[in-house]
Amino acid sequence: MHATTLYQINTRALLTELSRTLAKPATLDDIPDQLLDSWKEYGFEWIWMLGVWQTGVAAQTVSRTHSGWRHDYQASLNDLREEDIEGSCFAIADYRTHTLLGGDDALLRLRRRLHDRGMRLMLDFVPNHMALDHSWIASHPECFVRGSEERMRSEPMNFFRAYTGQIFAHGKDPYFDGWPDTVQLDYSHPTTIHKMSEELDRITKLCDGVRCDMAMLILPDVTQRTWGSPALPFWKENIERIKVSHPEFCFLAEVYWDREWDLQQLGFDYCYDKRLYDRVLHEGAEPVRLHLLAGLDYQNRLARFLENHDEKRARETMSDERHRAAAIVTYLCPGMKFFHEGQLKGRRVKISPHLIRRPVEETNLELQTFYRKLLDLLKEDFFRKGRWMLLDAKPAWPGDDSCARVIGFRWKGEDGRHLIVSVNFSDRSASARLRVSIDRTCASDVVLRDWFSETRLEQHRGQIFNPGLEVNLEPWGFRIWEEIDS
Repeated sequence: MHATTLYQINTRALLTELSRTLAKPATLDDIPDQLLDSWKEYGFEWIWMLGVWQTGVAAQTVSRTHSGWRHDYQASLNDLREEDIEGSCFAIADYRTHTLLGGDDALLRLRRRLHDRGMRLMLDFVPNHMALDHSWIASHPECFVRGSEERMRSEPMNFFRAYTGQIFAHGKDPYFDGWPDTVQLDYSHPTTIHKMSEELDRITKLCDGVRCDMAMLILPDVTQRTWGSPALPFWKENIERIKVSHPEFCFLAEVYWDREWDLQQLGFDYCYDKRLYDRVLHEGAEPVRLHLLAGLDYQNRLARFLENHDEKRARETMSDERHRAAAIVTYLCPGMKFFHEGQLKGRRVKISPHLIRRPVEETNLELQTFYRKLLDLLKEDFFRKGRWMLLDAKPAWPGDDSCARVIGFRWKGEDGRHLIVSVNFSDRSASARLRVSIDRTCASDVVLRDWFSETRLEQHRGQIFNPGLEVNLEPWGFRIWEEIDS
């Protein structure tokens, strides 16, 4: 599969900032061309505009009155105002572009501007639930999981009385209480399948791909565990149907609980790689290396990330040194390269999807420079047309076991050139030898240039295979050797 880059934008927070600059309410039409040009310059191929759909008053009221959520808001915005709390962008009242953002026409104009720059637009699809005041509650109540007076008394966190007087379930997953600003869709009912298929069809006319929120929640076994009845099939049939008329349309699944392979088999182009994220954040080199032993048919369809709107900022969870090492491992492996707005500048504050404003933060210039170099590297053909291979890290000399802390892999381009990556994924120095078969026959010696330091190294191609390319790395250090013409 074609490796691609995705950039997630918090649409409402961006427009709030533009509104202050313009001294008027900003819409999608006000996103400046210069900003779109900068996304293109970074090399992003997909722009995910988070939170464009119409939300309602009911969800906003819940967001503004929920004491636990308000604590989170105030932790990220010490000057919190009521107008900052718009309501969760995942409590969708209508799959139409929010009127405050300019409506569908403004969204289509933005899409055209992205297309003019060779970029594609990704939007949210939230299959599990709708907003509390969604119109289907009155017109199609069969689409939602029903409750009873008894269940509402015994589980007030999971059931509520709707504006029609009927009792429904809040949207939830099997491990947590319900989200009180949502109503749970019932995928055991054919009408739900039909209506959500229609919504998906409508969305395909507005964008080039969808990021499907918590996509595993509507798998039959998950709904059985959560609600006591299995879901009717949805993903496979709808993905196949849409691919017939829109073969390039992209489906990205947010997925947890090691269900990535299952969703890939149902047709998803990419699935979140939460397992790699957890390992680079909390574990050492060996668990990361074991994860990277998976087959390329699986790895090529994973979305690798260090941040998103659900996770804490990378700078908040890791030292800058570990952050850089984790980025090298995460983004130079196969699969979609998924970046989060603010990550490239080293933002520390994660904001809730209920908020439309974020705090002002200073840019970390060192991390910004690092990410610019990394994204420039990702523009190389290695990552689109090359072949990836995990390398064994052998001892640099007898008795040295520090090689266990080194992760090594290589990319081989169509022209036979190599890119050799080594990362010391630990807080201690490490050395290793990486055996790489440089099989180009045009020269006996190979000239390598380090992508970040511009250092050059010349070695005989036979030595790089046996005994192997020696790397000596500081804690969390890395080297990226690109084969160049001598």
